[in-house]
Amino acid sequence: MSKQEKLTEITPDTKILRHKFPARVAHWFLVIAFFMTMFTGVAFFFPDFSWLHEILGTPQLARAVHPFTGIIMFIAFIIMAFIYAHHNIPEKNDIRWAKGIVEVLKGNEHDVAYNGKYNLGQKMLFWTLILAMVTLLVTGLIMWRKYFSGYFSVTTLRIAILLHAASAFALFTGILVHMYMAFWVKGSIRAMVEGWVTVRWAKKHHPKWYREEVLPELEKEIKKNTQA
Repeated sequence: MSKQEKLTEITPDTKILRHKFPARVAHWFLVIAFFMTMFTGVAFFFPDFSWLHEILGTPQLARAVHPFTGIIMFIAFIIMAFIYAHHNIPEKNDIRWAKGIVEVLKGNEHDVAYNGKYNLGQKMLFWTLILAMVTLLVTGLIMWRKYFSGYFSVTTLRIAILLHAASAFALFTGILVHMYMAFWVKGSIRAMVEGWVTVRWAKKHHPKWYREEVLPELEKEIKKNTQA
């Protein structure tokens, strides 16, 4: 719940906390590190994008920076993963979302699903990104020429390169889906910038989360404020 005002009644425009400050900081560190890592990585993988190296000045500098921004990206993501993991465990109720996928794609998700803090699509994306991130970290360390690659065989390095590229593609695709979802559902970006959503937003997009987790806290706060 947002602490910006003393709550005495619940209205559709009442602000409630969706993302705490540490999660928002980790998210934006992740965004910055992702784009830095993506730009340098794409430039290495596709020669036609070599001009992206100019963002950092030289290919040598880009190559040196790439693994470090990748590690920062991984750390930021793992922080977020620990914060949000318990909300991303698939449950029986998510079947409603899957069965109503056609209506979900039409923008009528609230008519067919009873979502918790995250819907099934968001949960699937969450675990896909975890798998991609872990694979990128492990294969990236194996490929890191300055420190580790000398300890592995050529065959291992080739497999690592293949898995690294495939995971990078999966991560990039997942992030694009995430960005699309954020722009598609109005209010999502503000929630990650400022932290809050309205009761109206929560009831429409994540009614189970609102009724089972948020509403009891709102009612406690109202009772506390009215008795003070």
